[in-house]
Amino acid sequence: MSLFSVFNVAGSAMSAQSQRLNVVASNLANADSATSSTGQVYKAKQVVFSAVPVNGAEATGVRVTQVVEDKSPPRMMYDPKSPLADEKGYVTMPNVNVVEEMVNMISASRSYQTNVDTMNAAKSMLQKTLTIGQ
Repeated sequence: MSLFSVFNVAGSAMSAQSQRLNVVASNLANADSATSSTGQVYKAKQVVFSAVPVNGAEATGVRVTQVVEDKSPPRMMYDPKSPLADEKGYVTMPNVNVVEEMVNMISASRSYQTNVDTMNAAKSMLQKTLTIGQ
């Protein structure tokens, strides 16, 4: 693997983690909303990563292949005064687990930062290589 492939691999990972952060932000923004713009209860979303060849088969990067809805059941919150409550007084809330989303956000953020550090290290090595003959 050439040193230049490092930039392509790290770039693909940064793009994938950026999409993951967008999905986490969407989940957190809708965690406490009883209805969405469609009138239905919001369902948490998760990204699915897959390995992809970069520069032919020389290196392997990552990309988001799909964004899927979480199949876990919605939360039921007892609030008989809500206009959205059913006959038993429960309001259907999104199936977003805020703690899991925060863990996903921290994981994606650290992965993004690691790839930035990798790119900076590769850049530094290339710059040092250029100064060898001076």
